[in-house]
Parts: sequence; C-alpha cells; structure tokens
Amino acid sequence: MAWTPATFVLFCGIFGAIAVIGVLEVFKYRDGIERKGVLGLTTTLGDRLFISLLGTAYIFLAWLGLVGQPVWWPLGISIAWGIFCFRKV
Repeated sequence: MAWTPATFVLFCGIFGAIAVIGVLEVFKYRDGIERKGVLGLTTTLGDRLFISLLGTAYIFLAWLGLVGQPVWWPLGISIAWGIFCFRKV
C-alpha cells in the first residue's frame, strides 16, 4: 500500500475517531450508553462507529465500482450515513 498524504489523513482520521470514542467511553459515558435502534441491534458508541466506518467503505467501493470518479458524492452520502448511524442505530 502506498502511503500518500491522502492515505495518511484517512488513517489519522480513523484512529482519531477511535480515540475520541475511547475517551468518551472512559470519562463521560462509563456505562457505555447502550440503546436499541432502528436495525433492532443493541449498540454502544463503538459499535455505531464500527457500523458507520464499515458502511462508508461499502459506499465508496460501490461508487468506485459503478460510477468511478469523482468521489465527492460518496463523501456526502457517507457523512449522511454516519450521522444516521449515530442518531438512529
């Protein structure tokens, strides 16, 4: 895998999100705020982060496989998916 500046920023963002969720789980939400969402799953903050990251990967792969460049539209769809995951899942 080539470490380009874009790849570096992507991985820093992922690890940063994991760190933020970890800090929130330790200091603010000690019991883990479990809730049952629209998918019928009982999830915590970490679960919702994982679901949103996994969905984002699928959105980008599907977009690149079906449409190709540019990737601004899947970025917007992925942000909307992440907001949906943290609010409703």
